[in-house]
Amino acid sequence: MPDASEALATDARQVAVMTVLTLLAGAVDAVSFLTMGDVFCSLVTGNVLFLSFALAGEGAVPVARPAIAIGAFLAGAASAAVVLKWLAERGRAWFQAGLVSEAVLLVCAGALTLWQHGTEAAADAGSDHGVVALVALAMGVRTSTVLRVHVPGMPTLLSQIAITELINDVLKHPRAALLGMSPRQRLARTRWTATAGGIFVGGVLGTLLLVPLGTGRALLVIAAVVLLLAAATLAVPRPGDGTGQDLKGP
Repeated sequence: MPDASEALATDARQVAVMTVLTLLAGAVDAVSFLTMGDVFCSLVTGNVLFLSFALAGEGAVPVARPAIAIGAFLAGAASAAVVLKWLAERGRAWFQAGLVSEAVLLVCAGALTLWQHGTEAAADAGSDHGVVALVALAMGVRTSTVLRVHVPGMPTLLSQIAITELINDVLKHPRAALLGMSPRQRLARTRWTATAGGIFVGGVLGTLLLVPLGTGRALLVIAAVVLLLAAATLAVPRPGDGTGQDLKGP
């Protein structure tokens, strides 16, 4: 019979990893929106709306940036889904491969920005469609990576559903926090709260700490954190098997 404490410990590590990725998603969108023009490189819904505004001829939003971001995001998600499935079927470290791929794309975007604009805040980076495409491609890869992990309530790029699920659960069990929650219910609320707060906190940190660095250096910092996270998940073994494959998909 499986040890429940080991399962909960594994779940806790998954929540920690997904929380870091959620923070980084908020930081990516802070950098992209504030230094690359009116575009979100991870929040696709925002780009869909921007594109609709542009096609309607309102809001002074160009068509190219949101269209490129949407296309690159879809390309990243599709290509990662195929490659990660292939790796998973062969027992390879597909989760770490997804994170490394994301980081490499962010490094390329950061290097391209630094080459074109130096270390300035790069207010003109929004005209660099290649940078927008690379960052959105990286976020598409991220989407397929976390989808394979399938931690409920933690998509890392969206907060609306997590906020709604948390509110519904609190309304359904309003006295649970006072009377005590089961470990599973506590874990679920932790996931929803981490997702809802993670993007917000990531946006704040990205605005205060990364945006002043300029687009190029900010993207390199985010890429470095993603690489460190990939190394950490590979180094920490799953209880009982020592494989380091703490995060497995379906």
